[in-house]
Amino acid sequence: QVRLVESGGGLVQAGDSLRLSCTVSGLSFTNYGMGWFRQAPGKEREFVVGISRSGDSTNYADSVKGRFTISRDNSQNTVYVQMNTLKPDDTAVYYCAARWREAVKYSYWGQGTQVTVSS
Repeated sequence: QVRLVESGGGLVQAGDSLRLSCTVSGLSFTNYGMGWFRQAPGKEREFVVGISRSGDSTNYADSVKGRFTISRDNSQNTVYVQMNTLKPDDTAVYYCAARWREAVKYSYWGQGTQVTVSS
């Protein structure tokens, strides 16, 4: 059974930092690119950041460039996103997702972790 479990969300103030983690089990982690998505109330889910299988390639949504950093530890089957200088607009449920190799579609999803940024 494939499981993606996010952690690290919470309530912070604008300007603060958080680090989200996603630990994966039930699949061969190094065969999967990983990504983070988010969904704010009343809005569609949006891509935030992605990382390749080896970790040598990343891509970011324009809204988080320069503030968020994704990384992965293949020895721990875990992907992280360090979120700095958080803004109220970053408030959302954050989801971790996995895609097979260079596939476009993400096929496995976590349950999400809430991030709330107060002004």
